[in-house]
Amino acid sequence: MRYLLTGAAGFIGSHLGEALLDRGDQVLGLDCFTDFYPRRIKEKNLAGLKGKTGFELLEANLNQVNLREVLGRVDGVFHLSAQAGVRTSWGTDFDHYLEHNIRATQRLLEAMREFSKLRMVFASTSSVYGDTDQYPTPEESLKRPFSPYGATKLAGEGLCYLYYKNYGVHFVTLRFFTVFGARQRPDMAFHKFIRACLLSEPITIYGDGSQLRDYTYVQDIVAGALAVFDRGRTGEAYNLGGGHQTKLMDAIQTIFQLCGKSAELKYEPRVKGDVQETLADTSKARQELGYAPKGSVELGLKEEIAWVQSLLRDN
Repeated sequence: MRYLLTGAAGFIGSHLGEALLDRGDQVLGLDCFTDFYPRRIKEKNLAGLKGKTGFELLEANLNQVNLREVLGRVDGVFHLSAQAGVRTSWGTDFDHYLEHNIRATQRLLEAMREFSKLRMVFASTSSVYGDTDQYPTPEESLKRPFSPYGATKLAGEGLCYLYYKNYGVHFVTLRFFTVFGARQRPDMAFHKFIRACLLSEPITIYGDGSQLRDYTYVQDIVAGALAVFDRGRTGEAYNLGGGHQTKLMDAIQTIFQLCGKSAELKYEPRVKGDVQETLADTSKARQELGYAPKGSVELGLKEEIAWVQSLLRDN
């Protein structure tokens, strides 16, 4: 099989691309290298893909590339590219979320109308649930995003569904819960905490540190993505989470233990758009996809610490 993988130079995309190559598939990776974080980090993400047999990188924007030509070369699509980040999705920056999360997804779906045999996995997020009152949160829970970012991803899900119902475009949605591990984006909490700890700089905590998250090891996300393409039901959504909650302060203490040092903690008011708690109900993914998360917080943090150390050495 040959897959189009959007966001191939990103955190999750680069891991998924490697897994596809490892099982003998071919990957046409598409990425536009936005300036959300430094290009050198994305280039480092691609180190395990570039030069490998079966991988081709297309540097292009989904809103500008000839999608008819691209889709004619593949057997399936993993749509992971997006403008990420809850805290940066307010104000004038919202234009980036409109462009990369809504407009690009609509354009891809519009092009897929001409390719009735193609199937797409759409990467969504637990942010579509917002500040829910259901824990663990099932897929059918009420969607009430708490941030502009979450609203754009829910809009993407809606676009997928209406193109499926009106034009027969085949898709399956995955909702990721707080993914972590090697290559995690530098704007994400664990990456920031690890970097600060290694550099003996203060760690900023927004809120009191009692926030609860369902942290999900990136390799478990990859396993779920591979499974959903093969076994997921068209038009359905599946939660991918780690299956347990960890308090933010407990995760920070684990980082201190693994780094062998601590850092000063600075507390700031809770940021608009951040929810207090997440916990995925993964029973649907377990039953229908065989999803069985294996990663632990400690395992993922060990790998992420090694990754951040390598970035610091590169500087």
